[in-house]
Amino acid sequence: MRRPRENLLPSLAGLLPSFERAEVVVIGDFVADEYVYGETERISREAPVLIVRWESSELKAGGAGNAAQNLAALGVKVRAVGVVGDDRLGSALLEELTDGGIDVSGMIRVPGRATEAKTRILAGGRSTRRQQMIRLDRAPREPLSAAVQKRLVRELEKHGRSAQAILASDYGSGTIHADAIEALRRLKRGGVPVCVDSRYQLRAYTGLTMVKPNEVELEAASGVPLGEPGALERAARVLQKRVDCEVLLVTRGRNGMSVFRKGLPPVHVPAHGSQDAVDVTGAGDTVAATFSAGLAAGGDPVTAARLANVAGSLVVQKPGTATVSRDELAAELLRP
Repeated sequence: MRRPRENLLPSLAGLLPSFERAEVVVIGDFVADEYVYGETERISREAPVLIVRWESSELKAGGAGNAAQNLAALGVKVRAVGVVGDDRLGSALLEELTDGGIDVSGMIRVPGRATEAKTRILAGGRSTRRQQMIRLDRAPREPLSAAVQKRLVRELEKHGRSAQAILASDYGSGTIHADAIEALRRLKRGGVPVCVDSRYQLRAYTGLTMVKPNEVELEAASGVPLGEPGALERAARVLQKRVDCEVLLVTRGRNGMSVFRKGLPPVHVPAHGSQDAVDVTGAGDTVAATFSAGLAAGGDPVTAARLANVAGSLVVQKPGTATVSRDELAAELLRP
C-alpha cells in the first residue's frame, strides 16, 4: 500500500537539471562489496555445512563508494578521495568507480595494504531466489600512516575547494582522521557545504553544515532516550548544539525524516511511497548522497531533504547495494 503523495513533489523536479552542473567530493571509507552466487547441492560429509556450487560473482562499490555511485547516478560530477590497497580488490574497486563515471584521481593506493572488503555468499536451490548465507569481512589491521594521512588531506583540499559540496562518508574504518576533519572545517569556512554521514563518531564532526544520524545514532550521540513525547526534538537540539551544525537530518525509517535547523522549527517529512522495504542495504548512502546533491545544485536544506526522502523510498525497493538514477527520481516526482 502506497502512502499519499505530497502535492509539492512535482516542484522538486525543477532542481534536477542543475545536478549535472554540480560537483561533489566524497571522502570516506571505500569498500569492495563482493557478491558470490551459487546453488546449494547437498550437505558436506566433512562437516554439517551446505556445499554451494559457484555460479557467478560481481563486485560493487560499498561504503563511501556506494555514496559516490549514488551521486554519479543522479548526474552529479563526483570526485572520490580515499584509500585502497594495491591488491586485486583495490584494482577492481577503482575500475568499478571509474566505470560509474567517478573521478578517482584523489584515491590513494597504499602498497602492502589490504582493500577493505565484504564478501557475501548467496545461495539457494534450483529455480529459487538466492539468499545470503554468510558474510566474510576483510579489513586492514594497521591504521593509515602519517604520510598517507597527509596525502589524504592534500587531495581533499585540492578537490574540495572547487566543489559545490563535500560528503564525508565515515563507516568507522579510520580513513577520516582528525586532520581530515579539520580540513573539512576549513573548507566549510571557505564556503563549501560539508555533509556528514558517520556511523560511530558523529560527535567528532563539529562546525560543519549537515550531520545525518538515524534514531539509534541520535539517541546514542545525544544521551537523550527516545520514545517519550517531545524526546526526538530534545535529542536533536542537544546533538545539534554539541556538534554545532547548521542542519541535523534525522532519518526515521517508516516515519520519514526530520530536519532541524538553527533558530527554526523542525520540519517533519513523512515517509514516501510504500512502507514495505525489499532491502535497506545502503539506503543511508542514497539519502546522504541525494541531500548533498540537492545542496550542491542550489537547493535549501528542506528541499534537499524532501528529494532525499523520495530517493530513499525508491532504493529500498531494490535488492542489495543499489542506486537511484536522476531519471528514476524525476519519474517518481512527476508521477500523477
